[in-house]
Amino acid sequence: MFLTITTTGTPERPATDLGYLLHKHPDKAQAFSTSYGTAHVLYPEAETGRCTAALLLEVDAVALVRRGKGKGRGGAPDAALAQYVNDRPYAASSLLAVALSSVFSSAMKGVCNARPELPGQARPLRVEVPALPARGGPDLVRKLFEPLGWTVTAAPVPLDTEFPDWGDSRYVSLVLESDALTLAEALRHLYVLLPVLDDAKHYWVAPDEVDKLLRVGEGWLPAHPEQRLITSRYLSRRWSLTRQATERLELVRLAETDDSEVEEIDNAVEAETETEEKPTPLAVQRREAIVTALRQSGAARVLDLGCGQGQLVQTLLKDPAFTEIVGVDVSMRALTIASRRLKLDRMGERQASRVQLFQGSLAYTDGRLKGYDAAVLSEVIEHLDLPRLPALEYAVFGSARPRTVLVTTPNVEYNVRWESLPAGHVRHGDHRFEWTRAEFRAWAEAVAGRHGYGVGFVAVGPDDPEVGPPTQMAVFTMTSPKEAKAA
Repeated sequence: MFLTITTTGTPERPATDLGYLLHKHPDKAQAFSTSYGTAHVLYPEAETGRCTAALLLEVDAVALVRRGKGKGRGGAPDAALAQYVNDRPYAASSLLAVALSSVFSSAMKGVCNARPELPGQARPLRVEVPALPARGGPDLVRKLFEPLGWTVTAAPVPLDTEFPDWGDSRYVSLVLESDALTLAEALRHLYVLLPVLDDAKHYWVAPDEVDKLLRVGEGWLPAHPEQRLITSRYLSRRWSLTRQATERLELVRLAETDDSEVEEIDNAVEAETETEEKPTPLAVQRREAIVTALRQSGAARVLDLGCGQGQLVQTLLKDPAFTEIVGVDVSMRALTIASRRLKLDRMGERQASRVQLFQGSLAYTDGRLKGYDAAVLSEVIEHLDLPRLPALEYAVFGSARPRTVLVTTPNVEYNVRWESLPAGHVRHGDHRFEWTRAEFRAWAEAVAGRHGYGVGFVAVGPDDPEVGPPTQMAVFTMTSPKEAKAA
């Protein structure tokens, strides 16, 4: 199997720059050993005006079967003639994609130490793949490549040119052309979409394939109109991995919609570690204050909005008075850790019926949040930009409308008591603001008035006579139905 990559150039930008980008000298024919054969790189033409690089992969059919132990395409029903006689040596597949990644790894990453200005430059590119399995036909080929900026020519390959009545095979001869893409982008597209069109992989798809897909698909996969099909096929239709990839891609889409970084949305857990945080005395006091307020309200069905790693959910589960506890967070990483903390996969049936976790954003109304006795927003509001607070306010107080709402947030006046906190700094790098007691009271009273709630305030932690407590909590209680309707 093979493919060619062609570019054109001028004396100022010679086409032979392709050699620098691929890290392969145009005057040499090179061979590279792979797990399933030998990959050859050569240049059929290398002139200032036009340069073509070819990747030829010689597949060892015996090694393919032995390494795959009869699994994958080597022993699949497609191999109609036997394990040792099939289309793998000739048709572009995941074997060629892996060879691309191995032989052109630096080019795929956009790295060129000799000419660092080259990888970021778009250039005329023409990619030819003479034999490409395409489950879905030429129409699917176009649907996958055209949204990425390619002009696509996908000519069906007849089963036999001497017997046209037999019709076309499932293979196409593919030509891709573009003037707007970099070489790194082109290689990443091919790496993902070649095995997607083949709809088979020669190796076992492990969980780390999700990270690989998201890494190579960065910048183009989250917004691709065929994202679900690409994800499912790339991960060999393993539903658990597909779901995981889809959730992470949705997080990327939300970040792009909000013009922010994924880390800013998915910040409930530090990026460098997923270990459980050691609860500080203040965190313990905060949870105790919340549980006390919930008991006093008589709530049985409780929402923990912005549940993070699930510490509060775990505490509430220990009290049988709370018959249903729901943890909601925008961060799938946090929800995964919360699930492990709670040991949901090993929890008894009765206990498991009391708790559920799901992903959601408090910037939008969500019908799943309606009908609960109480909702808790513990150290949540300060992570939102101030212009987003009205959306959260309506989602919780206007749409979900639990009888009781508890909101805790840092008291910025107390920050002077933290010896390790530099003057003028907030307590967490993701905090968009921290309010004084007066500012928090004014906001809470305005929200209560707009939505038919009364509100009281509770000090959490040592109540300093000068600067107040480290954490402040507002307890919102819905007023009578008549007053609530008027509000």
